[in-house]
Amino acid sequence: MDTITVQATISAPKQKVWDYYTLPEHITKWNFASDDWCCPTASNDLKVGGRYVARMEAKDESFGFDFDATYTEINEGQSFRYVFGDRAASVEFSEQEGKTQVTVTFDPETVHSVDLQRQGWQAILDNFKKYTETN
Repeated sequence: MDTITVQATISAPKQKVWDYYTLPEHITKWNFASDDWCCPTASNDLKVGGRYVARMEAKDESFGFDFDATYTEINEGQSFRYVFGDRAASVEFSEQEGKTQVTVTFDPETVHSVDLQRQGWQAILDNFKKYTETN
């Protein structure tokens, strides 16, 4: 199955975007697809073999899960790759004229449609953009 790619251009310098994307105190503020969800906890050991764990749950506590990934490649300030279950993802940061483009590419799962997965990951990235540009 082909990979899925989502992108956002953030009006902020690359170092700020990198920090807000990777530091747990920021991750908990943006890592959810809609306002009725939240990310109450996150931890991030940003090194090859390190783990990234983010708790994602409905605010009414009706459903939740841990997104648990292990880093396979880190290019500090530029990009990283990780695996989660039998899937993989990469995140790339590129600066252009004071703005930073974030590109996330991931292997889809087989339960939900490709469109639904793309919409969900794009919504999270859009939430990240909004948080980063207003903080």
